[in-house]
Amino acid sequence: MTARLERLQGALRNAGLDALVLNPGPSLSYLTGLHFPLTERPVVLLLAAQSAPVVVLPELELLKLAGLSYEMKAFSYGEDPAGWEAAFRQAIGALGLDGKRIGVEPRALRLLEYRFLQSAAPQADYPDASGVVSQLRGRKEPGEIAAMGKAVAAAQQALRATLPLIKVGMTELEVASELTVQLLRSGSQPELPFAPIVSAGPNSANPHASPGPRPLQKGDLLVVDWGATVDDYISDLTRTFAVGEVDPEFKKIHRLVLEANTAGRAAARPGVPCATVDQAARSVIESAGYGAYFTHRTGHGIGLEAHEDPYLRGDNLELMQPGMAFTVEPGIYLPGRNGVRIEDNLIVTELGADCLSDMERDLAMVG
Repeated sequence: MTARLERLQGALRNAGLDALVLNPGPSLSYLTGLHFPLTERPVVLLLAAQSAPVVVLPELELLKLAGLSYEMKAFSYGEDPAGWEAAFRQAIGALGLDGKRIGVEPRALRLLEYRFLQSAAPQADYPDASGVVSQLRGRKEPGEIAAMGKAVAAAQQALRATLPLIKVGMTELEVASELTVQLLRSGSQPELPFAPIVSAGPNSANPHASPGPRPLQKGDLLVVDWGATVDDYISDLTRTFAVGEVDPEFKKIHRLVLEANTAGRAAARPGVPCATVDQAARSVIESAGYGAYFTHRTGHGIGLEAHEDPYLRGDNLELMQPGMAFTVEPGIYLPGRNGVRIEDNLIVTELGADCLSDMERDLAMVG
C-alpha cells in the first residue's frame, strides 16, 4: 500500500493535481487496502500530493484503521447528520485544499459527498482524474495476476459442475441459480463480479440479457457469461453451447466467433494499440458478412472491476503494456433467432499475451 500511495503522489504531481478524492470502491481499496460500504453515511478518502492520506468516515468505521502500516489521519462523525459537514471542513482544512485542484473519478463520486466537499472547499477545482488512477491500476502486479488466475479457475470449475445438470425445459433463471451456487462452492467470494448472464434462443441475441423464465428448447444456442471473485479480483468469461441439434447457420456463426476470438487473442502483445486487437477479431466476422451483427467492442480491462481500462475498441490507440489484463469477447447476434459470444481473459506479457482461461471453446451440446 505504501508503494502504491507513493506512486499515486508522484502521478498527482505530474498531472498538476493537489489531491485526489475517492468514494468507497475499487480505487480506494486498491490504494489503501480498506473496504467501506457505500451507504447513506458519507465516506471519502483524500490523498494529497504532499501529505499523508486523510479519511472522513463515521465513528463506527474507525476500527478499520487500527493496525495500518502507514500513516492516515481520520476525521469522524456521529449519527447526527448535522455534524457531518464539520468533519469535511476539518479534513479539507488539515490538507489546505480550498482553492486547490482536487481530482475526482466522475463515475464514482456521488453527489452526496461532492456537495460536502464543495461546501468545505468552495474555491477548489474538481477536474477528472480518472486517467491518473487507471494508469496506476492498469498494469497488474504479480499478486493481482495470481488472484485473477484463481478467479478464472473458480469460474471454470463452477461451469463445468453446472453443465451436466442442464436439461431441456430448465429455465434460464434455474441454470443461472445453479451456476451461482457452484461459483460459491468453487471458491468465489459471495460478491460476484456480476450476476451470471444465461440466455438461450432469441434471448441469446441480446448481449446483456437477464436470465428469465423462458425454458431451454432444442435448437437453442445457450450463452453463458459468468465470473468469479477471488481476493477481490475478478474473472469474466463467456461460452456458447448448443441445446440439442442446432441449425447449420448457428454452427457457422459459432465457428466464425471462435475464429475471431482466436485472432483477437493472437493479436495482443506489448506495443500494439488496443484497436489492433479489436480489428483482428472484427475483420473475421466482417469478412464473412456478419459485421452488422457484431454490435459491441471486442473487449475491456478487468481487475478489481469487471469493466475497467483499457477498452478494446476500434478508436482506442492506447498501447498495450505488460501487466494489462483484459477480455477478448467477439460475438454475433441474430435478432429474434440466436446469438454467440466467446470470451477469454488475458494478461499482456513482455513478449505477447497469456490466456488465463482454457475452458473448451468448441460448440458442445447440453441438455
